[in-house]
Amino acid sequence: MLQGFLPQLLSGLWVTVQLALAAVCVGLVMGILGAAMKLSPIAPVRWIAEVYTAIFRGLPELLTVLLVYFGGTVLLTAIAGDYVEVSAFGAGVAALGITFGAYATEVFRGAIVAIPKGQIEAAHAYGMSKLLTFRRVVLPQVWRIALPGLGNLFLVLMKDTALVSVIGLEDLMREADIASRYTKEPFTFYMAAAFMYLGLTVVSMAVLHRLEKRANRGQRRAAS
Repeated sequence: MLQGFLPQLLSGLWVTVQLALAAVCVGLVMGILGAAMKLSPIAPVRWIAEVYTAIFRGLPELLTVLLVYFGGTVLLTAIAGDYVEVSAFGAGVAALGITFGAYATEVFRGAIVAIPKGQIEAAHAYGMSKLLTFRRVVLPQVWRIALPGLGNLFLVLMKDTALVSVIGLEDLMREADIASRYTKEPFTFYMAAAFMYLGLTVVSMAVLHRLEKRANRGQRRAAS
């Protein structure tokens, strides 16, 4: 049915998974930093975070991918003095990670604000430093509160990986496009890609559900 293109589709699927996982790692770091900057008492730091989230939540993801890919090539070429092309995978990770981080910033900020201030004040009263308080008191609760929102963002991110095919990354979407052009059967291969994306979504939802149950385990015990 797939006329020998199944290995190529599976290879593209693996590239898609790698791209999504790498981008979410970048995005989580950017989100935590962005949230910390938005809650900073220093006004210029807050302004930088506001500009970051406003820009990358306002730009279409495809445009961000193109700007990072071609802009990165121009920048590296200017620095090196010779033509240097940014890898499609690296540009995709950067563009999707930065965009994910802009949305995750608001999720983390909301989660941090939701933590009762009394807990933080109590930790300081026990002699904990700000860093220790964040690690032992704030971060575990932030993870629990933010996880549902982050899970939804990850599902969106996984679908957005298809956009990176426009800059030549051999992901699932590009492999399906190549196969459809070669065989002249676009419906067959795009439908195969659709089922693979749906499979990734089902697996991701199961993993996220497991993580949410694990994160809320202590909460349920306290309630009982």
